[in-house]
Amino acid sequence: MHFRFLLASFAAVSIYCLQAAAQSPVVALDSNNPDLVWQVTPEDNIKDQTAIGKSGYPTSNWIKAIVPGTVFNSYVIAKQEKDPNFGDNIYKVNRTKYDRNFWYRTEFGIPNSYTKEKIWLNFKGVNRKADVYLNNTKLGTLNGFMQQGHFDITTIANKTSKNVLTVLVYWPKPPLVNYQSPTYISSDGWDWMPSVPGLNMGITDKVYLSNTGKLTISDTWVRSNLHTNALAELSVNVKIKNNSNQRQQSLLSGRIMPGNIHFSQNVLIAPGQELDVKLDKEKFKQLVVQKPKLWWPNGNGAPNLYTCELSLVANQHLSDSKKVKFGIKKYTYDTVGHVLHFYVNGTKIFVKGGNWGMSEYMLRCRGQEYDTKVRLHKAMNFNMIRNWIGSTTDDEFYEACDKYGIMVWDDFWLNSNNNLPNDVDNFNINAIEKIKRFRNHPSIAIWCGDNEGYPNGPLNGWLADAVKKYDGDERRYQPNSHAGGLSGSGPWGNADPRWYFTKSPDGYGGNKGWGMRSEVGTAVFTNFDSFKKFMPQDKWWPRNEMWNLHFFGPAGGNASPDRYEVAVNQRYGQATGIQDFCRKAQLLNIETNQAMYEGWADNIWNDASGILTWMSQSAYPSLVWQTYDYYYDLNGAYWGAKKACEPIHILWNPLNSNVKVVNTSGHNLTSLTAEATVYNSDGQPAKNHSASVLINAANNVSTNCFTLNFAEVEQNLAKGKPVYASSTDEGKPEMVADNNPTTRWGSQNSDPQWIYIDLQQEQLIDAVGVNWETACAKAYKIQVSNNAKDWKDVYSTTDGRPGERRINFEEVKARYVRMLGIQRNTVWGYSLWDFEVYHGKPKNNGLTNVHFIKLQLKDRSGKVISSNFYWRGNKRTDFTELNTLPKVNLNVSTKTVHTNGKYYITATITNPYSSKTIAFAIRAIAVKKSNGEQILPALTDDNYFSLLKGESKQVHISFDAQALGDDVPVLSVLPYNNLIRE
Repeated sequence: MHFRFLLASFAAVSIYCLQAAAQSPVVALDSNNPDLVWQVTPEDNIKDQTAIGKSGYPTSNWIKAIVPGTVFNSYVIAKQEKDPNFGDNIYKVNRTKYDRNFWYRTEFGIPNSYTKEKIWLNFKGVNRKADVYLNNTKLGTLNGFMQQGHFDITTIANKTSKNVLTVLVYWPKPPLVNYQSPTYISSDGWDWMPSVPGLNMGITDKVYLSNTGKLTISDTWVRSNLHTNALAELSVNVKIKNNSNQRQQSLLSGRIMPGNIHFSQNVLIAPGQELDVKLDKEKFKQLVVQKPKLWWPNGNGAPNLYTCELSLVANQHLSDSKKVKFGIKKYTYDTVGHVLHFYVNGTKIFVKGGNWGMSEYMLRCRGQEYDTKVRLHKAMNFNMIRNWIGSTTDDEFYEACDKYGIMVWDDFWLNSNNNLPNDVDNFNINAIEKIKRFRNHPSIAIWCGDNEGYPNGPLNGWLADAVKKYDGDERRYQPNSHAGGLSGSGPWGNADPRWYFTKSPDGYGGNKGWGMRSEVGTAVFTNFDSFKKFMPQDKWWPRNEMWNLHFFGPAGGNASPDRYEVAVNQRYGQATGIQDFCRKAQLLNIETNQAMYEGWADNIWNDASGILTWMSQSAYPSLVWQTYDYYYDLNGAYWGAKKACEPIHILWNPLNSNVKVVNTSGHNLTSLTAEATVYNSDGQPAKNHSASVLINAANNVSTNCFTLNFAEVEQNLAKGKPVYASSTDEGKPEMVADNNPTTRWGSQNSDPQWIYIDLQQEQLIDAVGVNWETACAKAYKIQVSNNAKDWKDVYSTTDGRPGERRINFEEVKARYVRMLGIQRNTVWGYSLWDFEVYHGKPKNNGLTNVHFIKLQLKDRSGKVISSNFYWRGNKRTDFTELNTLPKVNLNVSTKTVHTNGKYYITATITNPYSSKTIAFAIRAIAVKKSNGEQILPALTDDNYFSLLKGESKQVHISFDAQALGDDVPVLSVLPYNNLIRE
């Protein structure tokens, strides 16, 4: 038996090697194929369906279609609509033109090389539903955008003349959520993208021809069982179908690389039968892999991938073959402390990443563009992307995540709306297809049922069962995206950096604390370079309704754009025009996004386990929620996140001035030196504010270094001040301000109730402290006023609880401070032990109003392995002194290399010793010499960096030559000091 097995194995390998080259090629039937043309027209225009299915049918009044793509985009490319990205164009489209069914049509020939018995027409996906016809014969209906079509056209196709392919695509009638799922449910508009005419219907994925023998392979699934990181067991599962009316004897052979693992097995299959075949260690000991090359998330190791090539030989001829990539890995999870933790290959992974709403709002992201997007996530030191509501469906997305070590949090197509899809059975079929289609990708880390809710029955149980059966229960099924071991979602607007370090930066739903946060974010305004690409010049300034149409306004209210605008102007000085606003906004973007990730890292495992920003990429030219924008400009949010997510990172906590080192590199580090130096605005070191310590930084923990000497005098401004309340049932109102923790005020047993403190004069305040008795507020607001009549919210929550709570907020001037109780947590009234009001006032510390903190972490040889740079204000949120920094004349030398279709720019930027101060927030970008336009996309290793007097930095920029065209690249280098005011 052993000898016969060896002979069969070698014979199979020999046949595979000889016949693989003869495998008939796959022929793409897409718009890039020069041998065919797709066209599209409304169904209403067609009176005779049979006529369009005949070769030579006149189509002069049809529109050239883009496949894969959407109906609406085809009309845009045909210049039947104005650029939907620009201004308010998309809002002016006559939607009745697109909110109906459309016919697609093309003609193609069968390649002469298709000599095998079976010819197949294949569809990877349509949105949302389509009928497929070839030469007026209906092949079938595709229902749901995950359903694939594999149509046997052997007896239908003309071998010597043109074939006519027609596809009737059905408009997915609103409402989409959740009725039309599975579909791209944000297509009818969300608070980050406009409603798309036609709701993104079309042939939205690949169409191609293939040629096989009578036997075919499908559902290839390579599984890995990792006993230890040094021993893995592989199994290969496939379906083999006999597409004939005769019994077939065949040989299934495989090769796995690296490792050159060969195996083969005889398969006897009955007429019309579809057979499940499993090849594992029980039959093939070579599928036990010693010292496997494991797939690791970004920052924890290399994302190693394997390739499995399968061939199916019958009657000495290759009938079919498949090639699949996979990774050897093992995901495990726990919810210790009610916090979800991820483990990969036994290593606890601190999650750092972002949400994708869609790859592009009109489904125009294709092929290599996914590599660019995901590569930028790797460069930001992220290790996870959440595929929000399953809105990214292309194979190239998952392939790029595999390649770059980015874990995928993969949603199904449900939002928290309390309704089921119109066809739950069809939803379930598509869910199973999704799992089977993508399960080989090692990047998928979790399957999630519903965005901010639980799937209604029976879907929750069905999805859990589908994951268990079709993914082998190898990845966790998470029913709800913000509960069940998670700390909620949101908030989605900017907060003072200290808030992210304050226990607890609570979200909505889920557990309290940092925990594992599936969404948290802030508005992110673009640079001017991008702003002017989509905004009409007469709408540049001041803020207006056109900004709102790009979601900087009520349309994007969850991003708190009003608060964002106030923060830009208060922190950095009233903007004088759009360029000034854009430049200052980048500083706020850096501050907020860096603090967001650092706040979680500062509390790693106590209780923080991960954070996903809302959002990490932009599907539409927007003014909110992005790290790089629609045009791939890397704005301040990108650089703040990139810095904070370093695998080895030194950080400063703005709440208590502690300096820590967070190590998520996978390695223990010893003999490191952590240093901090504070510089005044003139660039000179401040006395008595430097610190240095020798530390060891263990893996997967934060290590305390020292506390910087920024002592502040903070007093309780409410102490002894008059207090007024809406009602009193226990104690007296003034007891909350008597500095006695054993006395309290209690209200009557009804909602709402309030209590406010009169500070007796207008004062700067930035925090309150509340100490609730058991009878606390479930929902309440902190409000301020200068007349005790008109109140402004500075904080609100729906998750109040007993005990002490410090609440920080943006600095504000006010005389009156109120707690407005909206909903009680018990049947009793609201009960407070203490209600305090704070503002920190710096001591005479010898620091200028704005000063800078430079942190460095060095190894034993003195090499810097992490650095960080912060700006800090004596007045806490007042950085207007930055606008008075003297200009600096930087020295810049560049070297440009053009090779293999790419440009590489290396720039050395120096702030001379003769400069009057620090060169602050330097932005270095590659631009076209002819017009100064930024060259995008481009990969840059640093930006918005600052240089001390006499300090230099080397910056590397790379981009594809096609992004430059026939122009010449030059470097633009601009520090904030030299900003031209409008």
